[in-house]
Amino acid sequence: MVATLDQTISTISRTEQPLVLVVDDEPALQESIAYSLRREGWRVEIARDGVEAVRMNRELDPDLIVLDVMLPGMDGLQVCRSIRASSNVPVLFLSAKGEDVDRILGLEIGGDDYLTKPFVMRELVARVRANLRRSQRQPPSPAIAPVESRVVEILRLGPIDLDPAAHAVRVGGEPVSLKPKEFDLLRYLLEHPNVTLSREALLRYVWKYEHAVDTRTVDVHVRGLRQKIEADPANPEFLITVRGYGYRLTAPADGTV
Repeated sequence: MVATLDQTISTISRTEQPLVLVVDDEPALQESIAYSLRREGWRVEIARDGVEAVRMNRELDPDLIVLDVMLPGMDGLQVCRSIRASSNVPVLFLSAKGEDVDRILGLEIGGDDYLTKPFVMRELVARVRANLRRSQRQPPSPAIAPVESRVVEILRLGPIDLDPAAHAVRVGGEPVSLKPKEFDLLRYLLEHPNVTLSREALLRYVWKYEHAVDTRTVDVHVRGLRQKIEADPANPEFLITVRGYGYRLTAPADGTV
């Protein structure tokens, strides 16, 4: 039997929708989250424990994972560590723990965002949308690019060089390995040197959040970035904190760029 054109288009449309893996051991919450995400047009699969989540991530290669921290057996933090060994899939943690230390731990081991229970489902949908938008998978850069275009695209401040085409960063000529979100943050800061940027602005333009959220995401990523681009992260020379407001990437003290 030959499929109709409408059926073919419908099949392609469904296949191209982002796939979200929801990991939670509460059946009612599983279904509520899945229903809300499917209403947005996204595909959803459910894992009920940590071991199943690791397996399904490997088999399904989802575009985003909504991951509960408090899981039986293998908890969400262990799941994230396991996934991060081989994948950069965005991870949005859900947890009844709201203390800053718990949020920071979740982000430091590789999570991209953190939402505290109880939460409004609209907020979860907004977080998922923002994380999907900023993590859209791009095709690999060509092995050889025109020299002229690559030179123009390189962003530089002092010893820091960022090549968007090659997705590469060097500090003092030495390659530095950044997490995807650290790379995005550094790129935006390099595009706005000597400009003080609020946390809200960074969340809007780097993380693509549509409205302000209560999150330490920016602070955690700034701290991670300093560990890799500063000679003395405790006394940063380039990535400066503007207390109570945000951050500024400054040119070196001698004015060289």
